[in-house]
Amino acid sequence: MKNFNTNTANHDEWLTPPGIVGALGPFDLDPCAPVVRPWPTATNHFTAEDDGLAQPWKGRVWCNPPYGRMTFRWLEKLAAHGLGTALIFARTETVGFHAEVWGKAHSVFFFKGRLRFHRVDGSAAACANAPSCLVDSSEYDAEMIQRASILGLISGVLVAPFSKPKP
Repeated sequence: MKNFNTNTANHDEWLTPPGIVGALGPFDLDPCAPVVRPWPTATNHFTAEDDGLAQPWKGRVWCNPPYGRMTFRWLEKLAAHGLGTALIFARTETVGFHAEVWGKAHSVFFFKGRLRFHRVDGSAAACANAPSCLVDSSEYDAEMIQRASILGLISGVLVAPFSKPKP
């Protein structure tokens, strides 16, 4: 298994398409907001200058974490916080996905197709180099995803290996 989650050009600031945040919101905090942003993603924002991972989180969180080796530390904090949604690559084979998504997330939403993230100037970039998913940490967040009418599939049931019943 791989232990990382990379993006196309190894940049940290790829903005969520505004229609997704708008459909899923409102959010109280974005702890991973870019310093320069063309639109708000939450009422309050922490940037790299604030070290959002080290700050206390309050309210419903939107988390589009830096894609790379630190991605799953953000998901670990989101799971502990218990209210919010993260957008990450759907790298289900990674050690981090196994550790911080399977068994911790309330549910996972897999987008149909690939997203077009945005640059910090607001312009759309090319399609992402991997499929994306939303990882939510509460029943409320799962309901917000379902109400958003975004094309994809949500799943909240972890299937265990089949075992034959004892006679």
